Order: sequence, then structure tokens, then C-alpha cells
Amino acid sequence: MIRILKTPISEDDVREMSVGDTVEISGYILCGRDAVLPKVVKMIEDGTVGDLGVELRGQVIFHTAVSPAGVGPTSSNKLEIESSIAPLSEAGIKLHLGKGRLHKETVEALGRFNSAYAVIPPVTALLGSKTSEEKTVAFPELGMEALHLIKVDKYPAVIGAVHGRSIYDEEL
Repeated sequence: MIRILKTPISEDDVREMSVGDTVEISGYILCGRDAVLPKVVKMIEDGTVGDLGVELRGQVIFHTAVSPAGVGPTSSNKLEIESSIAPLSEAGIKLHLGKGRLHKETVEALGRFNSAYAVIPPVTALLGSKTSEEKTVAFPELGMEALHLIKVDKYPAVIGAVHGRSIYDEEL
């Protein structure tokens, strides 16, 4: 069964997720990766995150750059990205999209903040056909690695970590 998710993602949406669920995400989502996510975390710490002009509560963040070639997941376990997951989840991000195995501490943090991580296979062409709008939100000097807001329709993903469990756990 495919679970349909529309942004913003609710607390109940996350509570109903299970590791291994297939989801399709529609609505506006944020895109950012190693160059920009530490900047957003700093804005959270400084209390200036409201200056972005987008609400983080209930939001989805896709670990990707936005370029003319399209969007595709980058490795979420890069230090700059993975270290942003807990503070972004605490600030309200409900779903992180990317690829790769997360550390146990990150999976546990997702559980504490009722957030989830979903794995998107590297299917840039498919995702490009499901992306209809794009806007640079902040840090335009970073080019394709700036913080972007895109509108998506039926983005496919698999829930990779939720409720303190991961698809990469051996006991699954």
C-alpha cells in the first residue's frame, strides 16, 4: 500500500508511519544539502529562522541540490547534513528525504522529535517530471546548493527511519 502525504506533514502522519512504508509526497518541500543546512541550523540557534519566510513546522526537506539537470538525493550521512537532522526535526521538520544509512543517534533523534527519514532512489529524471515549481528561498550565492522551495506531485519514497527504528537495522 502506498501512503499519500501532502505537505505540511502532521504529527499524526508521522505517528502512523512504519519503517518500509512506501509514500508519495505532494506539495511544497524544501531542498538543501551540505552547504546550506548548517546555515539554516545556525539561523534556528540565532532565532532568525523566521527570516526565511517559510514555516519549518510540518515541512519536508530533501537532501539535494536544485540544478538544470534536475533533483536527486545526496548522501544524508554526510557530516554537515546528518548533523542538521536533529535540530531541524526539533524545529518542526517532519520528514527528511535523502539516501544512505543514518547513525543510530540520528535515528533516535528522529524518534524523539516525531520526525522521519525517507529514502529516495537516485531517479533524477523521474523526480524532474514530478516537480512543477522552483524558488530560491535563501543563500542564492550558493547556486544549486542554496535553500530552495519546490512544488512536487507524488514524489515516491520509502520510510527509512521512524520511531527510533531504521530499515538498516539488522533485526528487521
